Amino acid sequence: MFIFQNWARTYGSSPEMYFQPTTADEIREILALARQKSKKVKVVGGGHSPSDIACTEDFMIQMGRMNKILEVDKEKKQVTVEAGILLSHLNVELNKHGLALPILGAVSDVAAAGVIGTGTHNTGFSHGILATQVVAMTLLTASGEILECSETVNPEVFQAACVHLGCLGIILTITFQCVSEFYLQETTFPSTLKEVLDNLENHLKKSEYFRFLWFPHSENVSIIYQDHTNKPPSSSANWFWDYAIGYYLLEFLLWISTFLPFLVSWINHFFFWLLFTGKVENVNLSYKIFNYECRFKQHVQDWAIPIEKTKDALLELKGILEMNPKMVAHYPVEVRFTQGDDFLLSPCFQRNSCYINIIMYRPYGKDVPRLNYWLAYEGVMKKFGGRPHWAKAHTCTRKDFEKMYPGFQKFCHIREKLDPRGMFLNTYLERVFY
Repeated sequence: MFIFQNWARTYGSSPEMYFQPTTADEIREILALARQKSKKVKVVGGGHSPSDIACTEDFMIQMGRMNKILEVDKEKKQVTVEAGILLSHLNVELNKHGLALPILGAVSDVAAAGVIGTGTHNTGFSHGILATQVVAMTLLTASGEILECSETVNPEVFQAACVHLGCLGIILTITFQCVSEFYLQETTFPSTLKEVLDNLENHLKKSEYFRFLWFPHSENVSIIYQDHTNKPPSSSANWFWDYAIGYYLLEFLLWISTFLPFLVSWINHFFFWLLFTGKVENVNLSYKIFNYECRFKQHVQDWAIPIEKTKDALLELKGILEMNPKMVAHYPVEVRFTQGDDFLLSPCFQRNSCYINIIMYRPYGKDVPRLNYWLAYEGVMKKFGGRPHWAKAHTCTRKDFEKMYPGFQKFCHIREKLDPRGMFLNTYLERVFY
């Protein structure tokens, strides 16, 4: 029996059958068998989503063998790939052609179709979510038909499929718009929550890829600027992390804090003092700056709110923690910014957004008390018009999404037309649509 578990080992399932197809025809055969046996079908890529969005007890299709680069158009700076390719592989191959994706998430051990399908993002006021880089795609529907989609071909399907949740069909190929390869200089320096919120507009204008990390139970903030540069590669990364001493110490201290929760505040202060009180600069290829190694298993929530609500939301979350000293929050609260778009189920649909990401680590795989923090955070996000990241765990239902998304009914109509019997649904998606 095959057992699927996501990267963080927080969700898993035991699919009845597990497939690794290499062609569209093989996928058609799997769908025909699923129709014959009245089974659901779920596609999984890198398995990084910290939720049950990829889980199923029926048929699971793992797309890792459909991972080829099909075409590189250097004149248009476009690349067409099979949907199962990991971005970590694509980044290296694009670099060989002098190309790069203009923005990436923090993790690249993720499949191309999953990245766009869940609304994955990074930060940059002049940049959208990763799906905004999609020029075209091909989609295999429940009936076995292949649809080509773009802004000019099946545009309504394209508007839905760019954030598809895995419920419209199976993405076969994706064409991305790239840019010439580029280097980034990352500059990190300390600040306070008050300073960054009072001067948020200036920070957004000053750096192309601006974000900041807030250390809960304190005023401490680490500001991160990432900008284009012609400087040669260099690194002043902290030796403490380079030799993994920091990772071992942090995990051990977090494990101790599961018995002594009051230590969390001290841990947050200590690691800010140890690692973030000085200015650090680093220059490298764009994808090496965007990406970082995610070593800790963790629970994650990440919601997008209207950008103008950033200050109010963070101050309210800070106030809740101050009023509830027994409620602990691991560092960091990561705050990022993204341009609005027109994809029906994009968390940034028709508005520039601020993403507020919270984390609770699982030291040595041990679960930590987080429910009170989780629900308080969700309450704040809903109050300020938030929409949850589709890859992350949340407690929202269809009633919530109908209020959050002006295009929700339109998406549902497209989904029901493409998959009338719900072949591509699972427990997670049934909570979304029913």
